[in-house]
Amino acid sequence: MTGPAPAVDAETAARWARLREVLRELPGAVVAFSGGVDSSLLLLAAREALGDRVLAVTARSPFQTAEELEAAREIAGRLGARWQVVSVDPLADPVLRRNPPDRCYLCKRALLVRLRALAEAAGGVAVLEGSNADDLGQHRPGRRAVLELGVRSPLLEVGLTKPQVRALARASGLAHWNRPAEACLATRVPFGEELTVERLGRVETAERAVRARGFVVVRVRDHGTLARVEVGADELPRLFDPALRAVVAADLRAAGYAWVALDLDGYRSGSMEPGRADGAGPWTAAAPPGGGEADGKVGGEGVPS
Repeated sequence: MTGPAPAVDAETAARWARLREVLRELPGAVVAFSGGVDSSLLLLAAREALGDRVLAVTARSPFQTAEELEAAREIAGRLGARWQVVSVDPLADPVLRRNPPDRCYLCKRALLVRLRALAEAAGGVAVLEGSNADDLGQHRPGRRAVLELGVRSPLLEVGLTKPQVRALARASGLAHWNRPAEACLATRVPFGEELTVERLGRVETAERAVRARGFVVVRVRDHGTLARVEVGADELPRLFDPALRAVVAADLRAAGYAWVALDLDGYRSGSMEPGRADGAGPWTAAAPPGGGEADGKVGGEGVPS
């Protein structure tokens, strides 16, 4: 797979060229690779600039789905990149397990420390992650860990925005150039409520079931025995159909929920955080509705929650 043909505008093409120049200056790189469009474009550029001196690393953790790990494997293979999985267990940290508001920072820092160790073992190569220029204007707690540990964000450094990343990914032949952003499963649980393997697994099963019914953008917010379902605003009318709604409700009860609620606002990034998502706040025992999303992926790039 090669870089994009001139099917992008001049500004985007210039930033793409600058990206590869920046990467060619590196002795080598370990790329935090979630398999999303940002880290995929970064890996593509790094492979072109550095060849086999690039290692893509994806985290295996209870916060990620099995489908995400498999997608990362397939994409890294199509890009011809060396790929490695590191197993991390955020739930082994009692502080992180309590799901504090700085969960994303703690989780991302733990992963990047592992990646820095791999980079040092490879002779002190750079650690790269896939934040883009638009991420600076969004809530990205994990950014703090990136800065503390000296991790490079080349897409951001050359000014590539999310639309430009998608345009370049499309021009480069990346089949998932328009895939909706995902966030780690922990973002479905309100801050301050314990994260467990069982709870995260229930969310994963529930979201897989809703997607199997043909929905693309799906979040199942876990409020204990109640599942609050968010789908894309354009997909919301489908769930007004009584027959389909009954099937989805049955699917989620089979996943382990006693009650199933449809969020009439549809999907909103940050709907589990106070003061975000058009004023939605956390849904706790004392305060209805909302919870805890931020920049999501343990695999390396900030995404909507």
